[in-house]
Amino acid sequence: MIAAGLMLAGLGNAAHAQDTAPGVQVGNETVTAAASLPDPTLNPDGSQKMGESADIGHPIDARFGLQQQVTDTGIEAHNFHNYILMPIITAITLFVLVLLLWVVFRYRAARNPEPSKTSHNTFIEVVWTVVPVLILVFIAVPSIRLLAHQYKPAPDNAITLKAIGSQWYWSYEYPDNGDIQFTSNMLKEKNEVTGGQRFRTDQDGPRLLAVDNRVVLPVGRPIRLITTATDVIHSWAMPAFWMKLDAIPGRLNEKTFTIDKPGLYFGQCSELCGARHAFMPIVVEAVPEAEFAQWVRAKGGTMPEDKNAPSTAAPAQPAADTVDATATPAGGMGVAAPAGNTVDATTEAVGTTQPATGN
Repeated sequence: MIAAGLMLAGLGNAAHAQDTAPGVQVGNETVTAAASLPDPTLNPDGSQKMGESADIGHPIDARFGLQQQVTDTGIEAHNFHNYILMPIITAITLFVLVLLLWVVFRYRAARNPEPSKTSHNTFIEVVWTVVPVLILVFIAVPSIRLLAHQYKPAPDNAITLKAIGSQWYWSYEYPDNGDIQFTSNMLKEKNEVTGGQRFRTDQDGPRLLAVDNRVVLPVGRPIRLITTATDVIHSWAMPAFWMKLDAIPGRLNEKTFTIDKPGLYFGQCSELCGARHAFMPIVVEAVPEAEFAQWVRAKGGTMPEDKNAPSTAAPAQPAADTVDATATPAGGMGVAAPAGNTVDATTEAVGTTQPATGN
């Protein structure tokens, strides 16, 4: 009887705790618990609010050229391609074509029965050495500048997005925004699913590019992209961002970008990673920063400006401090946790003479 009474008392306290979930203090206002906040990217029926744009963010049938860019680095690279590389290669190609036609016509056997015995021409040799060098120097200056901008470190106010590639889907984490984690899989067509399963609609995006869970990112805020993988090498590629970053098992790669325009953007894994490599799409929904903050709180996360925000992370376990803060939980994405995956911090490190580049 005593045990039954204690059990009933515990159930009552748990029910009361669920009814009075803690709020989040934001400035002078208290935000309701994340579970009661609506997802601003979804309609009441659960369908996506934002659909694909007619001319941006995805491949367009019969379109010639690169996708329209929505990041500063992408715009710089796009202009470098259109206004420097293309004119130079066009001029070189036309010059070589004209020179070839002139040689064929002027020095054919009927027109030139006695071939020239000239073996050297100092002026021509100087020209065909100096001119290519000048062209390469002219290309190198904006090229090196663009490369430096692509790998510029993220500022302190950047939002971190961690993308984990697996065979054959992507998983995402938001380390700066609490315990937000989800997996993104390609949506199948209506005739490919069985009863009750979700299938692709026109609002979700183009065939083979739509996913069940989109990445949501703010417009105008720097994004720190970190990639890794659980099995083989993948590559997180988004053409409209001028972004392609390999995801390598056991390694973290990082790049930064800032989205300038709200919209829906589609990409794919661009590293051959196995039989279903072509079925690893990437979808980014870029929204205003206020809407992104609402989405984060709706997912149970927090924003840096939230004061006294309750942590949604699980309590620390023994030896948990030996794992990197951004590490993907083993087994959380279909990968079994390896035995002995923690390191005793009190063990003396073994010295090595291996160079840093030997890994």
